[in-house]
Amino acid sequence: MSTLVNFKPISVRRFALLSVCLAPLLIAGQAFAQVNATASATDDADAPQLETVVVTAQKRSENLQDTPISVSVLGAKALESRRVVSLLDLGDGAIPSLKVTPFFSRPGALVINIRGVGVMSDSNQPARDQGVGVYVDSVYMGRPQGLNSALYEVESIEVLKGPQGTLFGRNTEGGAVSIITKKPSGIGRATATVGVGNFGQYKTELHMDLPKTGDFSVKIDAIAAARDGLIENPLVTASDFGELEKRGARVAILWEPTANFSADYAYDNSYDASTTLYQQLIAGGSARLAASVQLQKTRAKTAIAGVPQQPSVGKTWGHRLGLDWQISDKLRLKSITAYRDLYQDQFDNGSAPSTMSLTQASGVFTGQPFSRISTAVFNQDQFSQELQLIGETDRLKYVAGATYFVENVDDNAQAFFTNQFTDATGLANIVLPLDYSKIVLDRASRVKSTSSGVFVQGTYTPAILDDKLHLTVGGRWSHDKKVGELFIVNGAPPSVNGVVGPRKLNASWDRIDPMINVSYDLSDDAMLYAKYSTGFRSGGANSRSLDYSPFKPEEVTMYEVGAKIEFLDRRARLNLAAYSGTYADMQIDFSARYRQLDPVTGALLVTTRTTQEATNAPGKGDLKGFEADFLIRATENLTVSASYAYNRVEIPDTLNPFPQADGRLITVPIPIHQTHTPENSGSISIDYQRPWLGATFIAHFDVNSNDGMYLSLVDVAYDPVTRAVTVPAPKGEGGTIANGRLALADIKLSNSASLTVSLWSRNLFNEEHLYNKSLNLSNGTTGFFNEPRTYGVDFKIKM
Repeated sequence: MSTLVNFKPISVRRFALLSVCLAPLLIAGQAFAQVNATASATDDADAPQLETVVVTAQKRSENLQDTPISVSVLGAKALESRRVVSLLDLGDGAIPSLKVTPFFSRPGALVINIRGVGVMSDSNQPARDQGVGVYVDSVYMGRPQGLNSALYEVESIEVLKGPQGTLFGRNTEGGAVSIITKKPSGIGRATATVGVGNFGQYKTELHMDLPKTGDFSVKIDAIAAARDGLIENPLVTASDFGELEKRGARVAILWEPTANFSADYAYDNSYDASTTLYQQLIAGGSARLAASVQLQKTRAKTAIAGVPQQPSVGKTWGHRLGLDWQISDKLRLKSITAYRDLYQDQFDNGSAPSTMSLTQASGVFTGQPFSRISTAVFNQDQFSQELQLIGETDRLKYVAGATYFVENVDDNAQAFFTNQFTDATGLANIVLPLDYSKIVLDRASRVKSTSSGVFVQGTYTPAILDDKLHLTVGGRWSHDKKVGELFIVNGAPPSVNGVVGPRKLNASWDRIDPMINVSYDLSDDAMLYAKYSTGFRSGGANSRSLDYSPFKPEEVTMYEVGAKIEFLDRRARLNLAAYSGTYADMQIDFSARYRQLDPVTGALLVTTRTTQEATNAPGKGDLKGFEADFLIRATENLTVSASYAYNRVEIPDTLNPFPQADGRLITVPIPIHQTHTPENSGSISIDYQRPWLGATFIAHFDVNSNDGMYLSLVDVAYDPVTRAVTVPAPKGEGGTIANGRLALADIKLSNSASLTVSLWSRNLFNEEHLYNKSLNLSNGTTGFFNEPRTYGVDFKIKM
């Protein structure tokens, strides 16, 4: 058992850096305040203003412009305009600091990073966590599996950037994504949507908000969406690559027996099936390629070999009960209780091209297997409880609470070849008989994780400076514990140093995460803030390893300054943030092939499988970046927004402590790349609407761009003595994706019903780029292309 207690004071150097950053923001804020004052004196009082955006980032409803942290929000209209069905649809860059990608070729599990922080390696394991917390109606989603399920009727998605360790706790070192669904209103209404598109797409949605009956209001949501494969599988009896099918239902009940008390209950059940993405072979390596191999340097329409393929299926369901007691005008008590269950299987067979090579001296392909499929089954259940006490006095706003979370997770995995060449050149092949019952498990593990914490945060406005200065101080104590075991390796209990039996994990960690925030109102429409905060990602163990050794939590400390400004009589909004910080004890995976040393005894361990070990990097990495969000309502009909993010992560060189295939130890640290993080990202959107022919014409267009990212932590080859890189890791290509939607809304069908017809397209100009690139010296360069252009038409009826 290990313990980590961490509370770090703000250094003089960091405050100096904040002062340097704050100076230009202060000047800009004063200038905008002056411009705003001048404009307000001359503008028409009836000029269109921007809508007020309400967020719950600090556990209470507040105006976005009064909340002194960096938050980006996508409301219901924006999500509809971008045709967002699941979180993965935000991967094109609608919020530049947020990066959402599938776990390698598996859309059933998502990798989510904010400001370059969140996941560096493989979080698709029971004893490992992500560094960005995802919440649905304040309930934490414990696993990356299940995050790509279809979204129900969403009120807004808030992306909180930077560590959120005080109010949100563990696994929010990069930030948090808060999804807020629409609650029962008690006003009778119904919305039905039917849509079709290319690649056999269809989508149906039904949202029913029933009239209030007595003290009860009920809301029912149902959704189903599907798409055929994007790349054809030549094996006609198997699924194509990139198929999707999502469906789910949710029932929410709101009970309001008195004016100051309410209880809301919700049950949801979802199904998410998808086939693996297709990993194309872009260039060959040193190995001889089969005669049937054709390099595919542009986005393929058909795979080069027919392989067994079936959907990976995820099933999630859960209950949520919220209690809200308004004790007095200035004191509120909330309780959020939830139980959730998750099942996810995985059938990853998208990498056939990279296995169709031969390195034997004979150069004969007869009998050589290829198309290695990776299968896995993942089960999880979780229970969470949170209490919040939210109150205020004349000069103090505060929130205090306690949280408890427990989850049980188990998984297993196996990998085997599904095809075999039948001639010497590798031109003809057969599909091998599949009998899953006779295939031994490659590995299996289970873990129970528990986490508890208490938190408090208060904002004090002293009676000086005309009540323009606000000081916020908060902190959270957290206790994390993981108890688990790796109990199968190569179909049998692990054998280490002659000891046969499960490799055990029993570790716990204690932490304190503080937060200090100082904000100042330059005017009613301009505010500056400076913030210090910390967050952490829980420790754990790597289930792909041989010895299942624990690694420590990793942590982020961040210093941020920002400005929130509205001007031109609140027709324009500019929010700026600059940050600098450190990234400590980063959890980094290294390949450890066939032989390694026991970390306790130093004895040589031997295994027949390729292993992967995790270690905490020494020293501290550096985080720095800048974000800008601009929005203007240029006319009554036209709104334009633009966002930009610069996110840079520098990781210290790290020693691979594990022996390689020949037993050799690498003796010098090597460079590490930050993954899933474009350095520069930006997004521009244009929204236009006006009355037309008795209805409303709506047009939306957005463009999202980034300069590419790494998916590999380490370079392909380097000199182990001089550390000189001989073959760098390939960086994924950046790209620019445009999406568009045209709609004619509010077409009267009757006194109580109206119709909206919309034409939409994602990746409107069919731009293609290799967002994911891998390089193997023997097999060559492979990668995944972004999705091709999709388009369709939706019909929505409101009643």
